[in-house]
Amino acid sequence: LSLKFGDIGNLKGLAIRFLLRTSYYQVSVQNWFSLHRLQLLYNHSIQATFNATRIHAPASYSYHCEHVSSLQRYDSLLIPSSANDLSKLWEVTFIDFQIQGFNIQEGHFAYAKDCASLFSPAILMGLVMSLILLLVLAYALHMLIHLKSLDRHYECKASPAYFAQMKDNDMGDEKEPLRSSGNESYEFRNQQFCKIYI
Repeated sequence: LSLKFGDIGNLKGLAIRFLLRTSYYQVSVQNWFSLHRLQLLYNHSIQATFNATRIHAPASYSYHCEHVSSLQRYDSLLIPSSANDLSKLWEVTFIDFQIQGFNIQEGHFAYAKDCASLFSPAILMGLVMSLILLLVLAYALHMLIHLKSLDRHYECKASPAYFAQMKDNDMGDEKEPLRSSGNESYEFRNQQFCKIYI
């Protein structure tokens, strides 16, 4: 494919040539196309050549990428073909790049295979956070399952005995005798008591 700028000022003699190739892969049982090389021509003379990496899609699809560039900050999908030519003097960046070399119908792009990675930094961070939360939950469940039951059970009840008010109000803490099986015990009036079962 050849992209020419026509009569646009200084770009009149500039052309960008995309060298595409198609291959058949038995694993996917279909043809794939790939961008093999990109050439910059000025006045029919090749000025720079870049090898393309990872720019491929099924032959019935198109390829789309937000940035296709020779710059490192855009993942440099275009690599100078050799260290001796003039390619290093050029910086090439395509924004919202989409290409389809074969099976074009009615002048429109087919469904696009995007260059976005399945494991972007945001997705990786989400997976790491999910893993941490799962580990915390598993640890909490482990602690709940192996939690030992209390050996002592406490049961607090109100005193069933009722003691009438004594005439002498000064004896607020006086004890009342309780008789049971010959032993004498005492209980404070109007107070609760707790039974401890061991």
